[in-house]
Amino acid sequence: MIRQRVHAAATQRTTRLEAFTDGVFAIAATLLVLDLTQHSLGDVGSDAEMWAAVGGMWELFLNFALSFVLLCLMWMVHVQQFEHVARVDATMVWLNNARLLFIVLVPFATNLTTEYSEYLAGRLAMPIAFFLAILFSWLQWGWAVRRHEVMLPDMSHDEAVAWGRGSLSALLISGAVVVLAPWIGSAAFLLFLVDGPLTRLLRGKG
Repeated sequence: MIRQRVHAAATQRTTRLEAFTDGVFAIAATLLVLDLTQHSLGDVGSDAEMWAAVGGMWELFLNFALSFVLLCLMWMVHVQQFEHVARVDATMVWLNNARLLFIVLVPFATNLTTEYSEYLAGRLAMPIAFFLAILFSWLQWGWAVRRHEVMLPDMSHDEAVAWGRGSLSALLISGAVVVLAPWIGSAAFLLFLVDGPLTRLLRGKG
């Protein structure tokens, strides 16, 4: 357990926070497969029927792949950010915990989006879970920028702000996914294909 220090300006090394975060991401990504393993193929009497039954699971496979890839991308962003974050404080830890709250909800939200895609709430479950997780990731970096002299000692303020602008890309895209998902479903997640170019564009702006 990370011990809380009394002094208001106290900071903590990132080792335990990173280890905890890595574990949560790994468990959430692993739990996604439960939707596939718990799905029954029904009565199968031939190879053709089996292939047809597996093909009927296309939506399960699509949402599984989308959630897995997005979790991997978010974990990669976490790793990149913590290459620069030297220390954290209580606020940083709780912003990270808030992000992880929605990360662990991703398997549940993915199941809702797959099983209840005919309903608005079902189509929105997965997009909203990712939007809130990305929002807290962005807020977390913003807090680090505010205390960059302590938390980001190897970056100048301008560099840290530029990284923050870049991370705004995923937040904007995830917001657009929430808006579009009621109309086009999980296909809205294809917007993340432009995340790389948009990140570079935003980060490069002066």
